[in-house]
Amino acid sequence: MCGIIGYVGTQQATPILMEGLSVLEYRGYDSAGICVQNGRLTTIRAEGKLVELEKKVKRFESQGTCGIAHTRWATHGVPQERNAHPHRDCTGGIAIVHNGIIENYQELRLELVASGHLFASDTDSEVLAHLIEDRVKQGIPLLQAVEQTLERVRGTYGLVVISKDVPQTLIVARMGSPLVIGVGEGEYYIASDPSALITYTKDVVYLDDGEIAAVTSEGVQLSGGVSMLAQDRLLKIDWDVEETSKGGHPHFMLKEILEQPQVIADSLRGRVDLIEGRSILGGLEGIRDRLAQIDRIIIVGCGSAYYAGLVGEYLIEEIAGIPVEVELASEFRYRKPLISKRTAVLAISQSGETADTLEAIYEAKRKQAITLGLVNVVGSSIARETDAGVYNHAGPEVGVASTKAFVSQLTVLTLIAVYFAQLREEEINGHAILAGLAELPAQVQEILDGRQEILKATAIMRNADHCLYLGRKFQAPIAYEGALKMKEVSYIHAEGYTSGEMKHGPIALISKAFPSVVLCPNDSMFEKTWSNIEELKARGGAIIAITTDRARVEDSVDACIVIPQTLEVLQPILSVIPLQLLAYEMALAKNLDPDKPRNLAKSVTVE
Repeated sequence: MCGIIGYVGTQQATPILMEGLSVLEYRGYDSAGICVQNGRLTTIRAEGKLVELEKKVKRFESQGTCGIAHTRWATHGVPQERNAHPHRDCTGGIAIVHNGIIENYQELRLELVASGHLFASDTDSEVLAHLIEDRVKQGIPLLQAVEQTLERVRGTYGLVVISKDVPQTLIVARMGSPLVIGVGEGEYYIASDPSALITYTKDVVYLDDGEIAAVTSEGVQLSGGVSMLAQDRLLKIDWDVEETSKGGHPHFMLKEILEQPQVIADSLRGRVDLIEGRSILGGLEGIRDRLAQIDRIIIVGCGSAYYAGLVGEYLIEEIAGIPVEVELASEFRYRKPLISKRTAVLAISQSGETADTLEAIYEAKRKQAITLGLVNVVGSSIARETDAGVYNHAGPEVGVASTKAFVSQLTVLTLIAVYFAQLREEEINGHAILAGLAELPAQVQEILDGRQEILKATAIMRNADHCLYLGRKFQAPIAYEGALKMKEVSYIHAEGYTSGEMKHGPIALISKAFPSVVLCPNDSMFEKTWSNIEELKARGGAIIAITTDRARVEDSVDACIVIPQTLEVLQPILSVIPLQLLAYEMALAKNLDPDKPRNLAKSVTVE
């Protein structure tokens, strides 16, 4: 899996395909390749970064106005050129690019080998090219050959197929792995991520699970002859190409951290009535009456989205008085969750395509729960599959380590908590919460303007191989998120713990070489957290404190990073900012690229 791009039209395909791959580089990959149709199929592949493919493309003729390309992140088969996409059949007349996992590929491969097929890779994807080849040899048209092939497949796929014998045609299919078609004038673009299309068009159509279509310069026809280009399916991308560039910053991660004041403002725009103290969420109004009847909320997510959900649990229970559970989406459907029609399942996902989270939504729908989405990408799978939802409006997030999307999720979860309190007519100080939200952009900017405070903490962490992140109540999930950021971009082994659990095991690790980052704003948990600082200090551990009260903390710790004071329910949004900056600065100190952490992809679209 990773990034797919395709083109059919009147322009030379190779420059478009290579540009699309360069946009998709942020997703993480280990090899890349293109295939262009020009009376035959010219396929060029390379191990390593895109620059290696670019060198080869310059040496080989790859003229043609129809083609496909792919950046691969290894799942089956090591990162080598032979395992790079596109994959071809035995004759070299059919090529495919594929995201997803073919679960029954081994039995299909054995069957194909027994019938005389020769495999050139170790991947699961290659079986698709050979299965399609078998059917085409029987005289079956390409679209139907793909359709019949996929009837034999168990697993997930975002698939694009090209054949030398079917000019100016790409066959696309989707099951559990996203594909979007960009609509131009007499030309069409295919991608696994709309960011690869924005240079060329803002008009897009998303494939739904189970759909198979033929894309030509004449249009997009589903199997059965129905056009996909009906007005009710066309969507418009609501951001510009400039938002997917670094804008003069050295890294996307830094750019996106610095964008967070504006992101919070955008997440709040049109959703806050400061006069009435009301949260206005139009995306939930269509099922308002059903939501008023719920007796429980389950939040599902993975990675940073899961940690945002943990903050959401505190927010919704404290503000709205509704019981909340937070589940790792990857485990949710395997534990036979006890849910009913009065349960709301809220899925959090930046991309809206996270495979585990999407499967959790399907499980919730099977059990007739109300399904809600909190996603950043308009038209994404979770947005389409849920009963209702709220968009982040954070703009495209390119950095693999989530920053601005996480902060946007916390902002919107606060609005959701206030909204549910309104539905239940709970007595809350909505004016104070919403006024506090409105002040956050300026407070985040204050933290960003004082970035130099982070450098002293970086010096303490520079030689550490391990570290501990501690927080309590609202700050506990932020400790988990801070540790995740440090792991992702600096490769330091960081563990997040609730402060109260420190003495139940982790304190055994503390030494002069084992620093701790402690979240200790002046909130209801300050005195409890202070006792943890004393315990760490007594054992000689270096301490980096994130606090709102310099005077009470500074003399007892090795580095003190001060953030503004806000309401306790909003403090996590401010606490996470210095943790993002700390992870970023540590990556730079170790000469690592924070935009491209090893082994990671931006969107995890396979289980």
